[in-house]
Amino acid sequence: MGDGGFFKGTSSEQDNRFSDKTKKQLKNMSFPSIFNKKVNLKKVNMPTIQQWIRKRVIEILGMEDDVLINYIYETLEESSSPDPKLLQLNLTGFLEKNAASFVHDLWKLILSAQDGIAGIPKEQIDAKIKEIQKQEAERARIANELLLRREKEENERRERERIREKEKKRRA
Repeated sequence: MGDGGFFKGTSSEQDNRFSDKTKKQLKNMSFPSIFNKKVNLKKVNMPTIQQWIRKRVIEILGMEDDVLINYIYETLEESSSPDPKLLQLNLTGFLEKNAASFVHDLWKLILSAQDGIAGIPKEQIDAKIKEIQKQEAERARIANELLLRREKEENERRERERIREKEKKRRA
C-alpha cells in the first residue's frame, strides 16, 4: 500500500455530480433585498406572527393546512435567525406562485415585529387601533341614533299631550 492508506479519487463534495441542489436553486432564484436583513426571533412575539401565518395560509390555499402551518412555525423556530431565501424555496412546493409574496410579506412583518413594541408588528398594532376606533365610532353612532330617537319620541309625546290639553280646553 504505497498510497498511505488513503482512497484515491474525489469525494462527493469535489464531484459536481453530487453538488448541493439547494445551493444551485438558490443561486438561480432572485430574491428581494429585504431578505438580506437579518432578524432576531427572540425579539419577536411569535404568537402574533403565528396568527398571521395561519390566516394567510388559509387565504392562499382556501383551506386550513395544519401540516404546512406547523412546518412554517417549526422552520422559523429552528434558529433565532432563519433564512428567508431557504424558506421561500421550501414553501414553493406548497404555495407555488404565492410562495414569494408570502415569504416577502412574512419577512416584512417579522422585521417590523423585532423593532416594534413588545415584539408585535407595527402594522398589526395600527390595524388593531383602527379596529378599536371603528368599533368606538360605531358605538357612538348607535348611541347618537338612540338619543335622537328618544328625543323624537319625547317630542311626539309632548305634542300628543299638548293636543290632548287643547282638546280638554275646547270641550270645557
